[in-house]
Amino acid sequence: MVLYTAPFPNSCLSALHAVSWALLFPCYWLADRLVASFIPTTYEKRQRADDPCYLQLLCTVLFTPIYLALLVASLPFAFVGFLLWSPLQSARRPYIYSRLEDKGPAGGAALLSEWKGTGPGKSFCFATANLCLLPDSLARLNNVFNTQARAKEIGQRIRNGASRPQIKIYIDSPTNTSISAASFSSLVSPQGSDGVARAVPGSIKRTASVEYKGDEAANGPASGEPAEGSSLEDACIVRIGGGGEEGGRPPEADDAATGGQARNGAGGAPQGQTPNHSQRDGDSGSLGSPSASRESLVKVRAAADSGSSGEPGATNSKLPYKASGVKKAAARKRRHPDEAFDHEVSAFFPANLDFLCLQEVFDKRAAAKLKDQLHGYFEYILYDVGVYGCQGCCSFKCLNSGLFFASRYPIMDVAYHCYPNGRRSDGLASKGALFLKVQVGSTPQDQRIVGYISCTHLHALPEDSAIRCEQLDLLQDWLADFRKSTSSSSTANPEELVAFDVICGDFNFDNCSSDDKLEQQHSLFTHYKDPCRLGPGEEKSWAIGTLLDTDNLYDEEVCTPDNLQKVLESEEGRREYLAFPTSKSPGVGQKGRKDLLKGNGRRIDYMLYAEEGLCPDWKAEVEEFSFITQLSGLTDHLPVAMRLMVSAGEEEA
Repeated sequence: MVLYTAPFPNSCLSALHAVSWALLFPCYWLADRLVASFIPTTYEKRQRADDPCYLQLLCTVLFTPIYLALLVASLPFAFVGFLLWSPLQSARRPYIYSRLEDKGPAGGAALLSEWKGTGPGKSFCFATANLCLLPDSLARLNNVFNTQARAKEIGQRIRNGASRPQIKIYIDSPTNTSISAASFSSLVSPQGSDGVARAVPGSIKRTASVEYKGDEAANGPASGEPAEGSSLEDACIVRIGGGGEEGGRPPEADDAATGGQARNGAGGAPQGQTPNHSQRDGDSGSLGSPSASRESLVKVRAAADSGSSGEPGATNSKLPYKASGVKKAAARKRRHPDEAFDHEVSAFFPANLDFLCLQEVFDKRAAAKLKDQLHGYFEYILYDVGVYGCQGCCSFKCLNSGLFFASRYPIMDVAYHCYPNGRRSDGLASKGALFLKVQVGSTPQDQRIVGYISCTHLHALPEDSAIRCEQLDLLQDWLADFRKSTSSSSTANPEELVAFDVICGDFNFDNCSSDDKLEQQHSLFTHYKDPCRLGPGEEKSWAIGTLLDTDNLYDEEVCTPDNLQKVLESEEGRREYLAFPTSKSPGVGQKGRKDLLKGNGRRIDYMLYAEEGLCPDWKAEVEEFSFITQLSGLTDHLPVAMRLMVSAGEEEA
């Protein structure tokens, strides 16, 4: 399949579109600024209350007449531009594909050679997030602003979080010298109020939602030697001293192989201008600060090794130093012994993130800024997904779908479909589903190993449960058609082996609201497994909501990733800062309603995976699941991430 690298099939149409947009843009920008000036965020309201000399109100009074006059003057040009722009949309392609070729050891071509479909298996990491990158006037309805600066800062944070080294923690003790549960967290020393990193003793206490106990093997069997595909060469090896036999030396990382990982996290661009963009040194949000750099990791390594090595300097020299920053953490402890995988509230996006699915990237300029930042880590990106005008959908579309996809692995096929049943405000955007087929390896017999990823954003209006159910039906039908049309295999001659099938996105319903019972019982959840769900209306005890209470986004208690992480690890904090189901009872306010409710908030961002429809004798299992706070203050949703282990059967070994 040919992937579209330009929105129009020829340069003539592209030039006409550029002219039409040049005529439209001044009117669009002025209208956006004019409306935005009358929708203050809580951050601006607090500044106005705290500072009697606050100039924002004065600027609004002075510039409103100017904006209004210029807006009226731009209307004739905008009308001409619209007459030219509207018919061009019938020839517009539904997405733009961008590739920034990386020939290094972390590039897409190199990744394909890592897994041959043999051995114990390989893990793949997925993340999804709703970014609320709307035109500024619309974004302010969700209490966020400065869309362009937020887009740049979001891209930096995701790139820096994903490109840090993955930590493998070994426990040296008389009873256990094997590798602990593999974590996609990283390690950094705790920081004091001055932002200075401090050394961590060998017995690490709680620093990031988990605890370490020296004689405990993470409440589960140790995994022994790392499996093929676990990318040990990209991991940072840390040993917790405890008197193991012969020092319990773990295998060391290959220094040459870590260079490809390190190159992505190097260098940080200037910070954005929204309130939570400027972080003090050591803050985990941006990872570009001096105290969150390799020196912090060196101190931790030296402290961890001091009990069993007489030459800490020698061990320090074996660390991959080029990471832009790493997380304060300890060896992972499973909170529930009966749970098959690890889970946490994390201040960082997972290390070695493979696939990123984003929603509400509506603003074109913001999408371009986000793309430029993410290309520092992801080689393959799809953006500006959707349709405009009357093309392909029943109603006129002013905005695209808001979907955005980034991958470290090559994209083979793409399909986009617009939901035809959106109404009212949701009908103005071409919300739909994006289907992708990616290649993740090849067998010694030259059979391609592929995976399917679906990214969607469902109807938002809370009373429209029937519409969302119809969209879930369409999603399943479209996905079945996409898999059938893109498969080049037959039972007799399998040219491709399917490793995984994942669906993610903002579903706009939760699994705890009584008003969402219709969606909770949809057949999608019988074909795809939700790691956070026990059944319709019943969540696992560790699952938390992903929708934040927008009124409190700029509170000091949650204004940094670390602060938000700590808040969400307590039940009181979740009740204060997460959104809960709305109540139809009159006279019950938000605070009073939360006091009466049980649960951990509205989880409307989903990550589902299929256990059927894969290569025979292959099995997909969740290794880790996390709720991420790294985008605190930049969006009103919590990103979620899932690491999936694909295990090959004996016949393929």
